[in-house]
Amino acid sequence: MLTHTTQTEADKAVAEAKAKLDTTYRLGYHIMAPANWINDPNGLIHYKGEYHVFYQHHPYDENWGPMHWGHVKSKDLVHWEHLPIAIAPTEEYERDGCFSGSAVDDNGVLTLIYTGNLFIDKEKDILDQSQCIATSTDGIHFEKHPENPVIPTHPEDGSGHFRDPKVWKHEDEWYMVLGTRKGDIGKAILYKSADLKEWQYLGVLGESDGTEGYMWECPDFFELDGEHVLLFSPQGMKPEGDRYQNLFQTGYMTGSFDYETNTFDRGAFKELDYGHDFYAVQTLLDDKGRRIAIGWMDMWESEMPTKEHGWAGALTLPRVLTRMEDGRIKMEPVEELTALRSKRFDLDLSTIEDTEIVTNVTEELLEVEVEFSLRDVTAEAFGIKLRRSEDGKQETVIRFSTKTQQLSLDRTKSGVGVDGVRTVEVEGEDDVLSLRLFLDRSSVEVFANGGTTVMTSRIYPDPTSLGLSFYAEGGRVDIKSCRVWSLSDVWNEQ
Repeated sequence: MLTHTTQTEADKAVAEAKAKLDTTYRLGYHIMAPANWINDPNGLIHYKGEYHVFYQHHPYDENWGPMHWGHVKSKDLVHWEHLPIAIAPTEEYERDGCFSGSAVDDNGVLTLIYTGNLFIDKEKDILDQSQCIATSTDGIHFEKHPENPVIPTHPEDGSGHFRDPKVWKHEDEWYMVLGTRKGDIGKAILYKSADLKEWQYLGVLGESDGTEGYMWECPDFFELDGEHVLLFSPQGMKPEGDRYQNLFQTGYMTGSFDYETNTFDRGAFKELDYGHDFYAVQTLLDDKGRRIAIGWMDMWESEMPTKEHGWAGALTLPRVLTRMEDGRIKMEPVEELTALRSKRFDLDLSTIEDTEIVTNVTEELLEVEVEFSLRDVTAEAFGIKLRRSEDGKQETVIRFSTKTQQLSLDRTKSGVGVDGVRTVEVEGEDDVLSLRLFLDRSSVEVFANGGTTVMTSRIYPDPTSLGLSFYAEGGRVDIKSCRVWSLSDVWNEQ
């Protein structure tokens, strides 16, 4: 097993791997590692006027392995710059990886709080995890605290599965929420500190009722539009109809939190994204007061065909979270993403009746905005086909059923290594179904009705499958508006 590697050695390995990449499915405007493996986003922070995103990274292989922290930054959430690897597993307490965590600005010092991982018995999934910190004054080079780990062991309420610290400040105190498990009960637990080094255990913030998973990974806790939100990724939830169809889920609970008693009165678990590939989401609060979320745009145990190309994994587009009147959370792409727009296509689509209209748009990177009228619609279903081959044997299908009021993302014919349909009920707003889609070389993100429903999935079509079409089945549907843009490849611009 690879241990005790320095950041310099890791950066060299990534540079060597990057030179050998097959770029067929490399994304044009999403965060990726330069090469090899990436999973959870970590340490999201708006620091000294720049957005920093760290991520779980294995610099020596396209498969998961001892975790390092990769690092990118941006001034605008659109154009990203790769920075040196921030932390590597150089110490005995993190011998088997520097696992997920968060970042805070401690009076100008950028501080990373992360999990040191030790495998006691990897085959039996027995871990010994602790919490550690590393600091930087330039936002690039980090030093680990000499007294790490600052939380050396888990409380009685948890177990060696004790990870993914998310830290925030309330008044003069730092607070930390962590994920853990006790038996088959997933939990989020709470600590507080005056200095990020000495931590006091406060108790259980929330735990599974027996149906909500055996482990709660990547918890995040924050106030949003007057309510507190516990965002996390439960492992072990069983499918219920169209719900919880991925191996693991990501979602949230809302409620009220009392800092005096450290009690969280929470509601039911709700999924945040209904696609195939969304996990381990983390948020930041930026200088504009926006709560911005980014997730891992993949899923455990998926095939990931790009491993054969020398890389695996990516992060979603940045999304602004807002709370709706009914308590649900919606996600909308950050407004800065309009800077990606290049050529605009104004499609002359007004009515589709029991047919498929193939457009002249043949671009790899696209944004599509379309409004379908639900008034006087007679079609049984309608929607959009992306990355369609000329013979129709390859396509990714976005479909709305007027009978069931369900939106589905079908990648049965989306290319190599993927399959399956995801379906969610969507309520039309003002007799309109609005869809905003972001298509990249190997991903699609669908935002329905202003982000009230979101679906994110990876796809791997043939590079020649570039068609875009609109269709209706069993009747007609009117299109109120349709705008399409080709998008810039920000990585190839560098």
